[in-house]
Amino acid sequence: MAEAQNIPAGSTTAGAIAVAAESTVATRMSAPASFDVADFPVPHGREEEWRFTPLARLRGLHDGTAVADGTMKAQIDAPDVVTIESVERDDARIGKAGTPVDRIAAQAFSSFTKATVVTVPKEAVLTEPVRVSLHGEGGTTFGHTVFDVQAFAEAVVVIDHTGDGVRAANVDFLVGDGAKLTVVSVQDWDDTAVHVSQHNALIGRDATYKSIVVTFGGDLVRLHPRVTYAGPGGEAELFGLYFTDAGQHQEHRLLVDHSAPHCKSNVVYKGALQGQDAHAVWIGDVLIEKTAEGTDTYEMNRNLVLTDGARVDSVPNLEIETGEIVGAGHASATGRFDDEQLFYLQARGIPADEARRLVVRGFFAELVQQIGVDDIEERLLTKIETELQGSV
Repeated sequence: MAEAQNIPAGSTTAGAIAVAAESTVATRMSAPASFDVADFPVPHGREEEWRFTPLARLRGLHDGTAVADGTMKAQIDAPDVVTIESVERDDARIGKAGTPVDRIAAQAFSSFTKATVVTVPKEAVLTEPVRVSLHGEGGTTFGHTVFDVQAFAEAVVVIDHTGDGVRAANVDFLVGDGAKLTVVSVQDWDDTAVHVSQHNALIGRDATYKSIVVTFGGDLVRLHPRVTYAGPGGEAELFGLYFTDAGQHQEHRLLVDHSAPHCKSNVVYKGALQGQDAHAVWIGDVLIEKTAEGTDTYEMNRNLVLTDGARVDSVPNLEIETGEIVGAGHASATGRFDDEQLFYLQARGIPADEARRLVVRGFFAELVQQIGVDDIEERLLTKIETELQGSV
């Protein structure tokens, strides 16, 4: 179990943390970024970015052998004020939030036919979510979607992935000055699906961005959320919930790049694992650049191992290039059931199996409540209960 670390402004510990994490975060930040897949060598699994990923299970996404031969049924339901466009790859909004930083993201950009741009106009306050349903019907598909939430607008976006297939995509979130965007991305794939995606968020001045990533299904899911700030005063909250079952590989690799002053970020990811060869990977990188005075940031990853045979790799990294910060810290913890909690519940007449279910539901409760969309919350609580049927 890794020890939590809180670093107040001016602390000498910050320098030691920066040195310890420098090679990892600096390597990731200095990696080439390009829309051209030819600029990235084929990974072999020894690279830092790929050392946890079972390349043989990527179905050719990483080496160029995957071809767009599949079908993805897409449906977008949105309030009337929202515009939905199908655009070419030379549209100025594509890539504005971020550039592909690995070969699969570049492959996705090089392979999609048309991109989808969803725009919430300036000062619009949506009373209903924008719902994007993506249902795989087999084969390999590539995609690129941009959500442009303009200045002082407010919106909730739900992206729901179901079905089967192999999917590589880039998703961009442009959060305008003073805007508020909440994104819920649900990965509820069939057990044989493969999903690799880079999420890029560019947060404007005094804007607020909340991301909730929920991963249940799939044979292999590898998501790469990245946050950058376009001006001071931006706030980002990144929450994640994953339930990794036998044989599944679920990997979440996050990067928050604090380059603007007086911005905030808070990262909380929680996972539960059960079954032989269940493998969860969480990489949390936070960089506070020299120009980011007044930064306030914290990241935490917690994992609950329910059975033998499961594996967790959790690596929080924090690099600080200025001492003029409000605070920074990180924490990582992996463990089994809390025996004291179980004893407390059983002592009050609750059977052992039900006590374990209550502990797991409580473990995830704070993250589910962050979603704020009632039908999605209910569905996920039901999904958690279904998953627990096989473990306790």
